[in-house]
Amino acid sequence: MSPSPVNNLFNLLFFPQVSVIIPVYNGESDLPDLISCLKAQTYPPEQVEYLLVDNNSRDRTQLILEQAVQEAAAQGLRLHTLMENKVQSSYAARNTGIRASNGEILAFTDADCRPQPTWLETLIQPFANPKVGMVAGEIIALPGTTLWEQHADREKALSQQHTLDHPFYPYGQTANLGIRRQVLEQVGLFRPYLTTGGDADMCWRIQMQTDWQLQFAPTALVQHRHRRSLQELKSQWQRYGRSNRYLHELHGVDLRPEVTTKDYLYQLVRWMVKEVPINSVKAIAGKARLVDIVSTPINLFNVRARAAGQREAKLPESAKEIEWLQPPSE
Repeated sequence: MSPSPVNNLFNLLFFPQVSVIIPVYNGESDLPDLISCLKAQTYPPEQVEYLLVDNNSRDRTQLILEQAVQEAAAQGLRLHTLMENKVQSSYAARNTGIRASNGEILAFTDADCRPQPTWLETLIQPFANPKVGMVAGEIIALPGTTLWEQHADREKALSQQHTLDHPFYPYGQTANLGIRRQVLEQVGLFRPYLTTGGDADMCWRIQMQTDWQLQFAPTALVQHRHRRSLQELKSQWQRYGRSNRYLHELHGVDLRPEVTTKDYLYQLVRWMVKEVPINSVKAIAGKARLVDIVSTPINLFNVRARAAGQREAKLPESAKEIEWLQPPSE
């Protein structure tokens, strides 16, 4: 009997040993859904380990993780929990996971993400090409109800296509990123004391120091929860500004130009005179929503928050430190 097309396809797929590394900080509300997503992965369970690293949480994270480990073991899922309580940084937590890992490929996501069932399988396939050292999957929004969530979804704020188009070098965000272990042995781990921008720093170091290629896997999908309140949105964009400053100091990347008060006023007047009437008519006809009407002022709010973060940030000396999976060769 000849093999079926399905079996042929399965045999052609690439299933190396993979370690999925997820930093967790106060993840009590996110962990149940996240763990359900990990259990639903189509990647062969005997070929993957899931390492969840508690970064000094102060809620019920550790208890939930301990229970999840027991339940996963009964289902044949290799789920392990680790602790990183020396450095309060998601990058330090990722380094702890990397050191404990056994996989040939390391896949990263976050506790507030929801990897879709074929996420890992699809993310790993490009690594069948021995020249590929990094693979970025796509990040899409979880359904949101607040105006701020709807705006971020409208703008595709977290899409990897924004970061892959960066004018300095492309990079993938650690919410959905795979890296070959061999690459980290060459360039080092994440900077443990860096609090933002560490994914760009890692991808840029790899591209500047090696010949490894970065590929995009648009169907390797992770859903991400957008910021629900105006204060959360402000904090997010201030963090983007701090990241700009840190990457400027580490790599000489151009800073974002400051937007003048005159430019802000021009954009607001244009919004009120032109965009509001047009989008209001569309809304009456059922072809636009409130979020479409107020998009411009929200964007201006984000730009101001990012500018403030960039202006006020200063890279700590400790954030320049790079940790190593093994001592660098002389």
